[in-house]
Amino acid sequence: MRLRLAAGGPAALKVLAAAQAAAAPVRLSWGGPAEQPPSPLCPPWAPALELDSGTVLFSPNAICQYFFLASGEEPTDLTNQWLEWEATELQPAVRAALYAQLVQGKRGAEAVAALGTSLAYVDRTLSGRGAAFLTGDAKSVADVVVWGALFPVLRDESGLPDELKALRTWFQSMSLSEACRKAADSVLVPEGLLEFKSYLQKQPPPCLAVERPTSNEPEEEEASERALTEEEIAAAAAAWARGAAALPEPWQPQKPVLPVEGRRNVLITSALPYVNNVPHLGNIIGCVLSADTFARYCRLRNWNTLYVCGTDEYGTATETKAVEEGLTPQEICDKYNAIHADIYRWFDISFDYFGRTTTPQQTAIAQDIFQRLLARGFLLQDTVEQLRCEGCQRFLADRFVEGICPFCSYEEARGDQCDKCGKLINAVELKLEERLESWLEQSWSTGDWTANARYITRSWIRDGLKPRCITRDLKWGTPVPLDGFRDKVFYVWFDAPIGYLSITANYTDQWERWWKNAQQVELYNFMAKDNVPFHSVVFPCSLLGADDNYTLVNHLIATEYLNYEDGKFSKSRGVGVFGDMAKDTGIPADVWRFYLLYLRPEGQDSAFSWGDLMLKNNSELLNNLGNFINRAGMFVCKFFGGTVPAMVLTADDKRLLARVTLELRQYHQLLEKVRIRDALRCILTISRHGNQYIQVNEPWKRIKGGEEDRQRAGTVTAVAVNMASLLAVMAQPYMPGVSAAIQAQLRIPPGCFVLGHDFPCTLPAGHRVGTVSPLFQRLEQDQVEALRKRFGGGQPEDLAVASQAKPPPPASGAPPAPASGTPPAPGDPQLIQELMEQVAKQGTHVRQLKASKAEKVLVDAEVAKLLELKKQLALAEGKSPDVPVPKGKRKK
Repeated sequence: MRLRLAAGGPAALKVLAAAQAAAAPVRLSWGGPAEQPPSPLCPPWAPALELDSGTVLFSPNAICQYFFLASGEEPTDLTNQWLEWEATELQPAVRAALYAQLVQGKRGAEAVAALGTSLAYVDRTLSGRGAAFLTGDAKSVADVVVWGALFPVLRDESGLPDELKALRTWFQSMSLSEACRKAADSVLVPEGLLEFKSYLQKQPPPCLAVERPTSNEPEEEEASERALTEEEIAAAAAAWARGAAALPEPWQPQKPVLPVEGRRNVLITSALPYVNNVPHLGNIIGCVLSADTFARYCRLRNWNTLYVCGTDEYGTATETKAVEEGLTPQEICDKYNAIHADIYRWFDISFDYFGRTTTPQQTAIAQDIFQRLLARGFLLQDTVEQLRCEGCQRFLADRFVEGICPFCSYEEARGDQCDKCGKLINAVELKLEERLESWLEQSWSTGDWTANARYITRSWIRDGLKPRCITRDLKWGTPVPLDGFRDKVFYVWFDAPIGYLSITANYTDQWERWWKNAQQVELYNFMAKDNVPFHSVVFPCSLLGADDNYTLVNHLIATEYLNYEDGKFSKSRGVGVFGDMAKDTGIPADVWRFYLLYLRPEGQDSAFSWGDLMLKNNSELLNNLGNFINRAGMFVCKFFGGTVPAMVLTADDKRLLARVTLELRQYHQLLEKVRIRDALRCILTISRHGNQYIQVNEPWKRIKGGEEDRQRAGTVTAVAVNMASLLAVMAQPYMPGVSAAIQAQLRIPPGCFVLGHDFPCTLPAGHRVGTVSPLFQRLEQDQVEALRKRFGGGQPEDLAVASQAKPPPPASGAPPAPASGTPPAPGDPQLIQELMEQVAKQGTHVRQLKASKAEKVLVDAEVAKLLELKKQLALAEGKSPDVPVPKGKRKK
């Protein structure tokens, strides 16, 4: 193998470090951007690896991964996610930082400002996992790639924030490793850096969008911290003065909703839930709730929006469920379709149409696509092996077959797809590689696909497409319209995505204006990551092969998984909250919506936690958002007789307007990219600004003073109630019921319920508000503990009784505590590793609770869990469980 590198080129650093770390047998060739590259596709300064076969690799990350694969390192989902993150998130920030250093001459923290969120993300991940490296306790290709990107900017460590201790430790460890140290000495030579600087000077300055890191915890936005310009302040004041005239006029589409020439036409689908399952919280956030939030936002932007979904009803699983319950397949579908509809209605999901796949339209459209594929030579006849139960004389549903995955050896892989590695056990689909890859490149370059969707799709097509069976020997399904196959039906993964089309056809007979109109329609697909290949490869292949101008997905939005208290949801074991149970908890639907969207697993798996739900409800909803809106409205009623007072804006008021405007625009920027969770932080940040504004100005005191003080109280109250009016609109996609309540209490005019990019005064002096009342209720510890036990099934932490006679339950996700009188067996390395990870994780959780000033009783409970975990760890290590005692008690 011949490895071509450019001295001074940042990408060369990680490639050479990877080669040395993996002991790759390469022949080095040094050059620069002026040298003729080995491929016309190879960009300047990019390394290139010429394999002995003649193949040339010029993606730095692909070269690094090739070296590690050749050395025997098996790729994991976590490794691949880091590589995707480095390529899509970190590299643009590093380029901006290098430009600031080499071209603009910036130093220290100023030079690495563009890296702030990326550095914080790496630090948070390292400290949260309690591991030495990015993917575990051993260096992987992910560590080399991320280090190689960061080192050219951070090599003197002056730009490393002191508080990012986990990042600093990791960075120093990597920099001192022999492979990385030798690579840095070879690549970052002065003459090479001068050449690279000259190259950068000829390029336009990098332009970075301001984004928040992917995280489950709120972050203060950089835009809120930076100094405001006089132009921004003046523009905000001018928009405020224009009042409601600054807003776009609300627009309502006609029914049925159809594409409109000249408007942005948005078609939204969420993955069709399988009919015989009751959806749990993870299903709800992964599909329908995420899609609903975005659909509501689109409507507030006056985009012409259609949102459709429905139940996927065909297949063996339905037949089996029907036998189990003593019903016909149609009766089981009718029963569970109604259950699904009721659940989504309670969660206030705003479908334009919620349908089902057992319809004549489904049969007609699916059979038409099949006939077109057959006529164009994209189908072949073959035989496939299937498991069959001789006892009941039927073939078994793939999802009901469990065994060892042939790819990753996971022991609970299901027959059609492994839940661990995500690979399909039963081949791929139609031979349309060139057309598929061409379309994917176009869709990726113009649309918004989540990083996991891109990665999963790339891994699927990497080895080429193979035939995939599209028929099954069943009775319950769409019949195959072909002689010799009329006793068969279409396999669910060929048939089910066509349900989007047939459900739309049940909504309107003009469905083709949405689904055969790629020129006018933008299609957004929402799903969990396990559904990605069927929406990015299987279904597009069917539509491309049908060659009928079908609308293909432009934006594929996939979430990671939501776990339950770091375990899995299980209906059979009674673990976790399912959709039909949520309304029986006494917690309002909007609180469920808020918390699920706050936790939305956008970049990595997240976990539902009862303690965290209580904390977020009481701190973010009750004490932050609810407190501000209630105070603003109450001040109008109590001090000004229910009428918004006159305003005389000061310079501080105008700066506040500019701050709110920045947050509003960040909210738009994030939601336009479908960063739903991060955009929610903007709402909470604005309400925090509002609470601080009220607290500093103290209108309840000023109203008792002289004329100037009373005027100031009026101005503060009026500005605050207008901020509440804006928040009512911004919150509507997330909490529609709360939004409607604020609108009613403040009597916000319907014409103001639309989203623009400015913050105008929508409730002017003289506007009358209605009756103001609290929006949220406190969740109490005993209430939450009762719910935790109720939905804990057989999990060990839910069997513990809260009494002094028994130890506290282990932290979420901790290994089960040993039975009473049976201490952990000392010396078990796996148990020790698990306990070390749990101690680190619980320690981070306790620190976060303390930092957020959580209630003492909650902090004490979590500290007790941490102490118990440390005790178990000491026993496992064969040490004395010398656990620190709480303050106020003497150890004797």
